[in-house]
Amino acid sequence: MTEYSREDILRIAENENVRFIRLQFTDILGAIKNVEIPVSQLDKALDGEMMFDGSSIEGFVRLEESDMYLKPDFNTWVIFPWEHNGRRIARLICDVYDIDGNPFEGDPRSNLKRVVKEMEEMGYEGMNLGAEPEFFLFKLDKEGNPTTEPSDEGGYFDLAAMDDGEECRREISRTLEEMGFEVEMFHHENAPGQQEISFKYADAVTSSDNLQTFKLVAKTVARRYNLHATFMPKPIYGQPGSGMHYNVSLFREGKNVFYDENDEFGLSKEMRHFMAGLLMHARGYTAVCNPLVNSYKRLQSGFEAPKYIAWSGRNRSPLLRIPSTRGAATRAEVRSLDPSANPYLATAAILKAGLEGIRNETELDTPVDENIYEMTKKQRDVENIEDLPTTLYTALKALREDEVIQEALGKHIYKQFYDNKYLEWQMYSAQITEWELDEYLTQH
Repeated sequence: MTEYSREDILRIAENENVRFIRLQFTDILGAIKNVEIPVSQLDKALDGEMMFDGSSIEGFVRLEESDMYLKPDFNTWVIFPWEHNGRRIARLICDVYDIDGNPFEGDPRSNLKRVVKEMEEMGYEGMNLGAEPEFFLFKLDKEGNPTTEPSDEGGYFDLAAMDDGEECRREISRTLEEMGFEVEMFHHENAPGQQEISFKYADAVTSSDNLQTFKLVAKTVARRYNLHATFMPKPIYGQPGSGMHYNVSLFREGKNVFYDENDEFGLSKEMRHFMAGLLMHARGYTAVCNPLVNSYKRLQSGFEAPKYIAWSGRNRSPLLRIPSTRGAATRAEVRSLDPSANPYLATAAILKAGLEGIRNETELDTPVDENIYEMTKKQRDVENIEDLPTTLYTALKALREDEVIQEALGKHIYKQFYDNKYLEWQMYSAQITEWELDEYLTQH
């Protein structure tokens, strides 16, 4: 990550003809928000003096306590590779502060920093996070509105002959590289129109920043190709949904503490405890990592959706997989998340669950190396393999019963998140769907 000083940013803005700056932050539901300022106000912004009305943001504050400050993280300075009428636009990701100068407890990014500090107080210098988000490219209609018609009919790893979205995907990758990302791989996924772009791991906060930037870039570039990029988990019935694997590891004194060369499997005790924490709290963090009603259409739809709470080093059917690489690359791959998750909240929940496992020295169950999808319910019961929640409602119930994940969110975010998502479930449950009309209208 490039480090910038105040003077660096002012100099670059002038030399590169930057005329507008977006002061960006994320609300509790994961939506990117921004206040745009002319370059003449950049000095004031860099001093953390830009105010905004927090009462207008979902889940932030009440009207009578609405004044909030945006304090930019200088190292998130980047100039967008596109122009508007010949004028360049830059952005700074900000932390939200209250009127008393304290980090706002409802700011997801500041909340993640709080959990990271807890990790550091336990003696770890950082968590590496490598995310693998999937998404769909759909065509736009004549009015420019998104459809659910895929950009192509390609399949897994298909070549350009079947993949009309390839050039768009390539342009997204080029744009990310221009913005400082190290793109490792991009390819077509299983479903028509489904894509994946993987970029290099980073620390917990930076990776969460990168995921938000990636989503913005994907949607912006897709529009240029008359396409819509969506991170909705399950947009097409009968096709695979989009997941977002999290590859995580902890470091101390520059070394990966998850690796132990003297262990039969190369896994340290700390890694085993961390993994045990992830499994113990999996039901509790599912609402955070799979936050939409639609998320559970993916988890329950087959297509090898990782809905079983178990781990393995051999196959991809459990929720938690240990890739075969060892040494500095030893990591745990959490496979249940989807890309609709707010990355700051999801990362905080995953990190907190793992740290709780280390703190309590929770013992890790034996791995399940056979294909869980082919096991009967009775066989899964013998192996003590639980299912993830099957609906947003049951996921919220599990969150309500998990104090550790509530602590990962903090009181303010937990209450606002829970209340909003419970209302979402109620609204969904009251809908009359086409399936119900087709199934019941003439039969009853």
